[in-house]
Amino acid sequence: MSEAQEYAGKLYLTWQDITQLVSRLLGQVNPREFDCILAITRGGMIPACLISEATDQRNILTAAVMFYTDVGETIQDPVFLQFPSDHLLYGKRVLVVDDVWDSGKTAVAVRERIRLAGGRAQIAVLHYKPKKNRYPGEAPDYYAAETDAWIVYPWDPAQGWTTPGQEAGQA
Repeated sequence: MSEAQEYAGKLYLTWQDITQLVSRLLGQVNPREFDCILAITRGGMIPACLISEATDQRNILTAAVMFYTDVGETIQDPVFLQFPSDHLLYGKRVLVVDDVWDSGKTAVAVRERIRLAGGRAQIAVLHYKPKKNRYPGEAPDYYAAETDAWIVYPWDPAQGWTTPGQEAGQA
């Protein structure tokens, strides 16, 4: 990572860092092995879009999953605010894309819901945190980097790109 900066236990990434991470994932993923991409919101949306553009995969689904309530604060189980209907997943090979595999709860829950719908899921993330993983023997199928840091992605408002009610240059 060329431009990433670490401050107070947080790793701040640039857009250049993201393109490098996505390129690493693309070196591992065979797009012909998947019928669709499922982006886990919100963190997986941008990586999923970049992967879909690079692989020309146009069948993109989303799963709105809430797990983190604040930095380092989580709820017991992921809450599915929105998930694709079973008929969209049945018999499909699904590439699930998220930004990070931390404890693994979200990814494992999404993979199980896809399995119950009759689909086959593989997980791709930008960052894997093996020391925080709560599922022995489970890990993402594809990941670009390992870390223990709290990652602040360039699309995170904590990067200072915007504040509600202000123009970008004022944040």
